[in-house]
Amino acid sequence: MAQHFLLSAASRTLSLRSIYKAGEAAAYDVFCKMRWPETDGEAACPVCSHDETYKITTRRKFKCKNCHHQFSVTSGTIFASRKMDFVDLLAAICIIVNASKGVSMVQLSRDLDCQYKTAFVLAHKLREAMAQEIHTGEVLTDHVEIDGAYFGGHIRQENAKKDRKDRRLKVNQNGRRRVVVALRERDGRTLPFVRMSEAEGVELANENVSRMATMSADEASHWDLLHNGFEVDRVNHSEIYSDHGKHTNMVESYFSRLRRMVLGQHHHVSPQYLYQYANHAAWLEDNRRTDNGTQAEIIVSNAMAAPVSLNWKGYWQRAA
Repeated sequence: MAQHFLLSAASRTLSLRSIYKAGEAAAYDVFCKMRWPETDGEAACPVCSHDETYKITTRRKFKCKNCHHQFSVTSGTIFASRKMDFVDLLAAICIIVNASKGVSMVQLSRDLDCQYKTAFVLAHKLREAMAQEIHTGEVLTDHVEIDGAYFGGHIRQENAKKDRKDRRLKVNQNGRRRVVVALRERDGRTLPFVRMSEAEGVELANENVSRMATMSADEASHWDLLHNGFEVDRVNHSEIYSDHGKHTNMVESYFSRLRRMVLGQHHHVSPQYLYQYANHAAWLEDNRRTDNGTQAEIIVSNAMAAPVSLNWKGYWQRAA
């Protein structure tokens, strides 16, 4: 029997030991090369794009010889105004890519020896960088599976039986329940969205799936509208999970990872930020056959190309 990729040595090309052994200077060089890959890490001015700069070594900054603008390797990126060392940033990325079902923020804060608030914002910035690779604006092609899964909104029952309420009734719900609708190409991309009801997935399919593609869905009645625009395979899960190639197993695999991430690691996810975790799980699913060193390089590259986060820069200061 062939060895699973994740159990092989080929999947392990980066470790925390190697990151800290290489030191701060090596980690800094990694960020420079990911920020300016065209010049192999040599700084280029973000204002005028001039590629000749002075190095201010005492502050790890650069000064443009043309417009005299001062900047650092993280200026204008998602890591703008960062205070953590580069070796710790790289270690955090390594920890997150190594956790195939996600990692709790308490554990990340302990691993990095930082505050919980720091770990929380850092992880969400990295998820925002991952989302750039997930939501590219390109439509899905070939064969696409669609399904939905509900998260959150759990109502804890009263202790005494006489005080318990029917949680199926809307009046007894808290309005925090959301559904993640996922579109997934077989052997391709995963595209998740957070909505109030699964039926909204029909409109999402019309917007994000090529008209030349074929689709698979389960027996839920709201998917009947998909037949108006696509050739759709339907599978009745109450009778069978896979019927001679008709299945939604790929998108169910994504939901399996997301459920374990939410329930097993984070325990509680706010509906306001559920989309972040949905994108995180989609990125992990799409890169599950990529070695962890390459995964880390992809995230660093995405983070260096991402603009300053409007959602997460100064997050705790705004909350205060």
